[in-house]
Amino acid sequence: MKTTKEDVTELLEKLSALRSEIGKVIIGQEKVVEELLITFCAGGHALLEGVPGLAKTLMIRTLADSVDAGFRRIQFTPDLMPSDIVGTDILEEEQGTGRRVFTFQKGPVFTNILLADEINRTPPKTQAALLEAMQEYRVTSAGKTFELDRPFFVLATQNPVEQAGTYPLPEAQLDRFLMYLKVDYPQEQEEFDVLKQTTGSEKPVVHAVMSASDVMEIQQLVRQVSISDDLISYVNSIVRNTRPGENSIEYVNRWVDWGAGPRAGQAMILTAKARALFEKRYAVTAEDIRFVAPAVLRHRLLLNFKAEAEGITPDSVTGAILDQINPPESKL
Repeated sequence: MKTTKEDVTELLEKLSALRSEIGKVIIGQEKVVEELLITFCAGGHALLEGVPGLAKTLMIRTLADSVDAGFRRIQFTPDLMPSDIVGTDILEEEQGTGRRVFTFQKGPVFTNILLADEINRTPPKTQAALLEAMQEYRVTSAGKTFELDRPFFVLATQNPVEQAGTYPLPEAQLDRFLMYLKVDYPQEQEEFDVLKQTTGSEKPVVHAVMSASDVMEIQQLVRQVSISDDLISYVNSIVRNTRPGENSIEYVNRWVDWGAGPRAGQAMILTAKARALFEKRYAVTAEDIRFVAPAVLRHRLLLNFKAEAEGITPDSVTGAILDQINPPESKL
């Protein structure tokens, strides 16, 4: 692990270069790109949701092109099988002995960056094939366990569930994603720039500016960013107040069926640390926590039917909680 000031500075420069490389291709969407890179540096998985045509897949492909690491893509379809993701045993004949033995043929999950494209287009049985890989960084086939390469990221895209032909991800799998990113339509000038750049003859060239070992070192560096006990209590209070019946926030009791678990607090602290590092700071602030809170809690709050009928969203609930809970005073 690099610990000298010069080495840390070099890592942060590579992080800035990574963001610049993505900016060559992705116009606008600064907040989504920042959240994606925060997830990447925190060592977690990201789920991107948006209607077709908003460059979700292109964003992930560009990130992969900017990192010298393994990359595979799985196009999720209704007929995709778990073995198409994990791999399968194949009957082969041993040379010399002539015996027939089963050998494990590794699937596309054995890589560093896995693009799970349109993950909600496939049935739950196939979606669940990623659960062990995302949580344990290993897969099991025919009673044998195989370790995955590190670093390992699942960067998934999905179309909104109200569109035809989709299967909503179960809560257990949603919780494995560190952040849930919403990709919205671009602003008017951004869309103009997209149209101008993508219909010309010149295409931007993306270079790999970071290695897999650099990514591992940045993940370790993120965990070394300091956070005060007051801010940990602030995170704890935010998460606990998402649970109806445990708090005095009437807004939550009215709209929420189930709140976030302890994993949400862990995710909030890790992503806040990564965000602080992005800002070239080595200590978390309350603003970092407020920045990452919506994407951390968005998929971990289960709203009731009345909330859905009234147009209440998880972001609305998160905003109400952040308004009610005062952050600790900065001691910087």
